[in-house]
Amino acid sequence: MELATIDWILIISFFTLVLVIGIVVSKKAGKNTSEYFLSNRSMPWWLLGFSMVATTFSTDTPNLVTDIVRNNGVSGNWVWWAFLLTGLLTVFVYAKLWRISNVNTDMEFYDLRYGGKPAHFLRGFRAVYLGVIFNIMAMAAVTLAAIKIGQVMLGLTPIQTVAIAGTITVIFSALGGFRGVVYTDFVLFFVAMAGAIGAAYYLVNLPEVGGLEKLFQNEIVSGKLSILPDFSNTEALIGIFIIPLAVQWWSAWYPGAEPGGGGYIAQRMLAAKNENHAIGATFFFNIMHFALRPWPWILVALASLVLYPDLTSIHQAFPNVEESKLGHDLAYSAMLTKLPAGLLGLVLASLGAAYMSTISTHLNWGSSYIVNDFYKQQINKNASEKELVNVGRISTVLLMILSGLFALVLTNALQLFDIILMFGAGTGLIFILRWFWWRINAWSEISAMFVSGLISILLNFTSLKTILFDHKIDGGAIVDGLFPAWSKFPIVVLITTIVWIVVTFLTKPEKDETLQNFYKQTTPGGPGWKKVLDTFTDKDFIKEESNKEWSVPAGILAMVLGCILVYSFMFATGNLLYGNYPTAMGLLVVIIISAFLLIRLWKSNKISPLN
Repeated sequence: MELATIDWILIISFFTLVLVIGIVVSKKAGKNTSEYFLSNRSMPWWLLGFSMVATTFSTDTPNLVTDIVRNNGVSGNWVWWAFLLTGLLTVFVYAKLWRISNVNTDMEFYDLRYGGKPAHFLRGFRAVYLGVIFNIMAMAAVTLAAIKIGQVMLGLTPIQTVAIAGTITVIFSALGGFRGVVYTDFVLFFVAMAGAIGAAYYLVNLPEVGGLEKLFQNEIVSGKLSILPDFSNTEALIGIFIIPLAVQWWSAWYPGAEPGGGGYIAQRMLAAKNENHAIGATFFFNIMHFALRPWPWILVALASLVLYPDLTSIHQAFPNVEESKLGHDLAYSAMLTKLPAGLLGLVLASLGAAYMSTISTHLNWGSSYIVNDFYKQQINKNASEKELVNVGRISTVLLMILSGLFALVLTNALQLFDIILMFGAGTGLIFILRWFWWRINAWSEISAMFVSGLISILLNFTSLKTILFDHKIDGGAIVDGLFPAWSKFPIVVLITTIVWIVVTFLTKPEKDETLQNFYKQTTPGGPGWKKVLDTFTDKDFIKEESNKEWSVPAGILAMVLGCILVYSFMFATGNLLYGNYPTAMGLLVVIIISAFLLIRLWKSNKISPLN
C-alpha cells in the first residue's frame, strides 16, 4: 500500500507528540523509583482509568477478537467477556485493599503477607517469572499483531516492523517512566478509539458489504451474530460459555484480569491518590473495556467474512504474507487496506497508539518487578535511587529486545492467549482467598505455581495431550481421547487446587507476628481472620474490628449489580446495532435499575473505603 501525504502527516505528528511527552516528563520521572514506577502515588481516578483502558487495547486485541468471531461467532468472545466478573470483584473488594497495603508492587505483597525465606523466594521468583517470562510472552503477542499489520498494510518485513515500532516505544518508555506512560495513554486512548470507530463505520458501508442491514443478512454472517452461544451445541456451549463463567474467571491468572487484582492493574491502583480513586479507576476501566469497546472490532470481523470468507481468500489477496503468519486474525489488517487516505492514516496512528500504550505499560510494569523485587532484594540491597532508576531503564530496553525476538517465531494471538491462560489455571483461587484466610502461606502459592505450570506443559506439549483429549489428525479428522477437549482447563484447575490445599495443611502457617502485621496494615476482616484477631493483645483493637461490619458481602452484591449493568450495556449496544430495538430498550431499563441500586449501595457506605 502507498500512503498519501495526509496519512504520513497524521502518523508522524502522533509519534512526535508521544516522544515529546516522554522527554518532557523524563526529568521528574528519574527522581526516584516511587516516581518512576508509581508517579509518587498522586494519580487521579480518571487518568488511571483511561490508562487501563488504553493499555488493554493493543494491536493484538482487534486481531484476537477477529480470530474469535470468524471461528466461533460473536458468542465466542465469552472466553474473555467472563473476566468482567474478575474485574468487578477487584473493583468492589480488592481495590481498596491494594491501595491501603501501600506496597510498591504486587510482588512486595509477599513480604507483607508471608514471612521468611519462602516469601523472599516467592517474591524474587515470581518477579522474574511474571515480569520477564510471562511479560515477554504478552508483549510478543502484541508485537506479532504489529508485524501482521506492517506486512499487510505497509509491506514491511517482520524485522523492520519490530525495529521501528520497538525503538520509538522503548525510548519514551525508558525516559518518561510511569508518569510518561499514563500521560501518553490518555492521548493514545482517544486516537485508538477514533481509529477503531472510524474504520468500523467505513468498512461496514463498503459496497461489497452494503451496510449493517445487508451485513447481518449475509448467509455467511447471519449464523455468527448471536451474543449467546448455541445451547444445542453442547461442546461449544461448555467450551466458550460455561467453562469461562463457571471456572475460568476465578481460577485463571491472566495479565490485566488477575483474580484479586495484580500486575499492571495493581500498579495503577497503587499509584492512585487514595482508595476511592483506586476504585473509581478500575470501575471506569471495566465499563469501557467490556461494554463499549468490543463492538467496532466485532463489526469489522463480521464484515471481513464477506470479503475474505476463508484463509485461502486472504492468502490470495496478500500473497507476500509469510505462510507462518497466516491466520484468521490477519483478516482485520486485510480489511484496513480498504480505507481511504486520511482515515487510513488515522487508523494506522490508532494502531500505533494501541501498540505503544500496551507495550509501554508492560515495559514499565515488568521493569518495576526487576528493580523492586529482584535487583534490590537479591542483588544490591543498598542500591541508590539513581542506580535503581538506571537499572529500570536498562531492563526496559532488554525486555523490548527479547519480546521482539520472540514475536518473530509466533503465528497467531489466540495461540498465545490459550497458552498463557492454561499456565495460570488453578492459581486464581489463592489470589482471591489469601486476603481473607489466614491459613494460606507462601508454600500454598509456590506449589500452585509449579504444579499449574507442570500440568499445563504435560497436557499441551507431550503425548498425554493426544491420549487424553480430542485432537485433529492430518485431514482434519477428530480422534476421541479419554476426555473431551474442553475438559483440559478444568482438569488443570482441579489438580492444582487439590495440590495447593493439601500443601497448605501439610506446612506450617505463617508466624503470628507476620499475620498480625498484615492484618493491622490492611484490616481485611471476616471470619477467615478471627483466629489471628484473637491473638492480639490490644483488646480495644479486637473490639473495634469485631464490631466492624465486614464489607465483602456488600462488595460481592455490588459486583453482581455491576455485572448486570455492564453486561446489559454490552448487550444493549449489540442489539441496537442489530436493529433489535425492543430488546435494547428492555436492557436499558435493566441498566437504569441496576445503576440505581448500585449507587444506593455505595451511598450506604457498606463498600466505601471509609467504612
